[in-house]
Amino acid sequence: MDFFDEIGPGALGSRLRHLTDLVTNQAAQVYNLYHVPIEPRWFPVFHTVASTSGRHVGEIAERIGQTHAAVSQVVKELARHELVSVQRGEDQRRSVVALTEKGTALWPVLQQQTADVRQASDALLAETRHNLWLALGEMEYALSRQSLTSRVKAIRDARVAEQVQVVAYEPEYQTDFKQLNVEWIERYFQLEAADLKALDHPEDYILRRGGHILLARYQGRIVGTCALLVLENGSYELAKMAVSPSAQGLGIGLQLGEAAITLARRLGAWRLYLESNTKLIPALQLYHKLGFQKTVAGQPSPYERCNIQMELLLTP
Repeated sequence: MDFFDEIGPGALGSRLRHLTDLVTNQAAQVYNLYHVPIEPRWFPVFHTVASTSGRHVGEIAERIGQTHAAVSQVVKELARHELVSVQRGEDQRRSVVALTEKGTALWPVLQQQTADVRQASDALLAETRHNLWLALGEMEYALSRQSLTSRVKAIRDARVAEQVQVVAYEPEYQTDFKQLNVEWIERYFQLEAADLKALDHPEDYILRRGGHILLARYQGRIVGTCALLVLENGSYELAKMAVSPSAQGLGIGLQLGEAAITLARRLGAWRLYLESNTKLIPALQLYHKLGFQKTVAGQPSPYERCNIQMELLLTP
């Protein structure tokens, strides 16, 4: 157990798996003690079928919180051991599961075993300072509210955000600015003439017209960029947004977007506008997270790949 003492809660999954293996192995010994010829992992399905006969696989899966595929596999194994039968239901579309004569004879013995196990488990929990059964319920509820994955991602993204520098464009970054955008455009679409004008000459087509370019530096490399293009009537277009594939999923796009919105507010913009394509699902999810909404008020786009326009109103 030195490993778990060293790693602590960072090894939560491994510790739970260790406990599961321990309990499962001892549970198998309990089944042998009662001469019950089923495996511990069959118990939830068999108990559910025995309690209310005639359930179909989907109902069993929903009741015990397992997948349809997992329950189907257990049902097949129970049927192979002649403990349950599977027959077509009244509507002929779903099969129902019921105990066989052999399974019915086994049920009273399993009920007594379950009652004894319950009593022994209550005594076991009484020996502990923290009630594991109640704690498991709390843990499952907390994970249903926010998964462990999203919790870890939030911590990682916060750590990465502290290491990311959002900097203003300098001529030395022109190669990075172009490469990052060419990379994603060519992955999904084709470069167009309007792309090359801005990417090859950002000073002429963006900066000297009152626009701005932001870049994200992470671990010594430029890994992301976006631009604000001046539009009429005090609004800007959020454009040329790209993050290197090697740095995607780290929250850098969100950080760039938030920096661009902050800059637009400082410039007195009342509206941000952007153009995208509905096949770019992660990008659209990011834009929605930033507060953008679909609009049909934009002018026709110069880009063939554009099939969705969005806007973010910055005024209160």
